[in-house]
Amino acid sequence: MPLLPTDASVDAFARACAGLADVTVSFAPPSVSAFDDAELLAAQRTVAEIRRRADAAAAVIAAEVARRSRRELGDAGLARRLGARTPELLVARVAGTSAREAHSLVRVGSVMVPTSVESTEPMPWLAAVGAAVRAGELSVEAADSIRAGLGSPDESVSAQALAAATTELLRAAGSLTLERLAARAREERAVLDAAHVRDREQALRERRYLRITPQPDGMTRVSALLDPESAAIVIASYDAATSPRRGGPRFVDADEIARAERLQHDERTLDQLGVDAIVDLIRLGTAVDPGAIVGVRKPAVRVVVTEGELRRRHGHGHFEGHPEAISIETVERQICASGVVPILFDDDGHALNLGREQRRFSARQRIVLAVRDGGCRFPGCDRPPSWCEAHHIDEWVRDHGRTDIADGVLLCRHHHLLVHNNGWRVTREGADYALIPPRDVDLGQAPIPAPPRDVVTGHRSTRREPAAVGAGPGSS
Repeated sequence: MPLLPTDASVDAFARACAGLADVTVSFAPPSVSAFDDAELLAAQRTVAEIRRRADAAAAVIAAEVARRSRRELGDAGLARRLGARTPELLVARVAGTSAREAHSLVRVGSVMVPTSVESTEPMPWLAAVGAAVRAGELSVEAADSIRAGLGSPDESVSAQALAAATTELLRAAGSLTLERLAARAREERAVLDAAHVRDREQALRERRYLRITPQPDGMTRVSALLDPESAAIVIASYDAATSPRRGGPRFVDADEIARAERLQHDERTLDQLGVDAIVDLIRLGTAVDPGAIVGVRKPAVRVVVTEGELRRRHGHGHFEGHPEAISIETVERQICASGVVPILFDDDGHALNLGREQRRFSARQRIVLAVRDGGCRFPGCDRPPSWCEAHHIDEWVRDHGRTDIADGVLLCRHHHLLVHNNGWRVTREGADYALIPPRDVDLGQAPIPAPPRDVVTGHRSTRREPAAVGAGPGSS
């Protein structure tokens, strides 16, 4: 746990944290307005670790509640005896949490104890996850994401293989958001069990729905759950329609600049802009003029797959910017309709240059950057490629930087501005990129790794295979 500075305000905060376990006395969080930036962030890290420790204890307790409420005990089980239909509902009632959080506590608690709640079979492939939660190093939510993403051993994937994948996920967990950790876990399972990607894709597709419910006040509620392919199409259109209001890339085309300014001053909320765009797209259908709704840049739906997997018809691909694995059959269907753009990588993971020396990266170069980087390279950022701008590692004018793929990275608008305006730098050594913070952020300016987010060229980078991009309908 990081040590906090010792001035009076921080001492008061530390004493308050130390007394958290004494529930016999009242508690109110002390003021932190006097903290400097370093103290404020150190306090946040301290509270986060306290929360992880408390949640670990809550998970163990929840698992024991479930054990004492197991089905074979019938009405004598703890939950039924106290009027709760399931142990999770009892945990939610006692702890004041949601049913979803209670289910997560029970599941992770079962990982932390020697045997599973549901059976007496051990789960050795998750032993390291349980140990990390017990030590306060991994949150309950992160542990549950790893558990759900990896699944259980079967005839195709051994417990040993899952244990090895768990080790890799724990090593990366500290640098990933919860959403990206969950996606990485699902991708690890897809890599280990390529033969069943189509089955998992079909299972997700079977869960899709759209519900339209008229409301008494005349409004209509629409709720939906989208499979990866449907989501890729809808999200691409939504992003294209709303990006100027959500921090998307800056525009250089005069018409797009004017459109972005109109949206910035539009009185509609972001949610209203989104629903109006989707309704207009549906209304106009195939006859839509894309410039009237989503701007000059059409919503792009691209499929990324390695050339070797496509040739062997074994493995899986991804919709660009979406981590869920899709089957080779789906990839082939998209390619059949739209063709492919081949992108080759050398043995060091460099995308081979398209050779354009101009101020702005070309559309083809941006496709390569999108496949290679998978989105914004700034650590912790989840912006997809369509929201990013291409940044020259060496300033194009000042340092005579080339507009070459190896010397460019994708950054979202916010982080691109941060790099240019706040003294950050991007460096490259071979195929590895890093961010150098300014001295007012880190006096020693220690490099911060900036690995790619894309599932093809990221943590699967040891599989140096060419990639092919299927440009779906509306790609640009």
